[in-house]
Amino acid sequence: MVVDDHPVVRDGVTLLLRSDPALSLVGAAESGRSALERVGRLRPDVVLLDLRLPDMLAPEVIAGLRQRHAPTRVVVFTAHGDHQGVLAALDAGASGCLLKDMAGTDLVAALRRVLRGERVVDPRILPDAEHRSDALARSGLTRREYEVLRLAAQGQTNPEIAESTGLTRNTVKTYLQAALHKLGARNRVEAIGKANEAGLL
Repeated sequence: MVVDDHPVVRDGVTLLLRSDPALSLVGAAESGRSALERVGRLRPDVVLLDLRLPDMLAPEVIAGLRQRHAPTRVVVFTAHGDHQGVLAALDAGASGCLLKDMAGTDLVAALRRVLRGERVVDPRILPDAEHRSDALARSGLTRREYEVLRLAAQGQTNPEIAESTGLTRNTVKTYLQAALHKLGARNRVEAIGKANEAGLL
């Protein structure tokens, strides 16, 4: 199953998989919620999951997929290899992470390896991802505080962040206040700036 909010990506992967008779596309979804609704019915062996969906973060989608159909392996598919979310997705149980600019034959080969039980991460992802992991550790931010701050950096309001993370508005506010305190910032704009300087966003 392919989960991506861009039709071009969904269509492209569909065409690629047609070249390999051993792989078949059982379905697609354009959001985290629709993926969670369909996975129990479609029961895919592998889900190719966009890192950033309009409604959910990849780690939350992965957790939901595991609850609904535990055997499913999840491979994060992203254009942002240096994104802290990649590490969070791998921590959440993703079987791999691939970059969207990889060749079609490489994608098919990677999916086959994941089906054999291997963990596949594009080698271009790890160097900077490790740097960002160090930066996150130095900042003292928890994963949740980081996720809330990242959504704020994308321009989401507290109610929107609450909606996309499943947290209450008060909890979102608490996480943001904690992030501001740890970054030594007076407001969210200053916090986003400091997080950018630290290489977190």
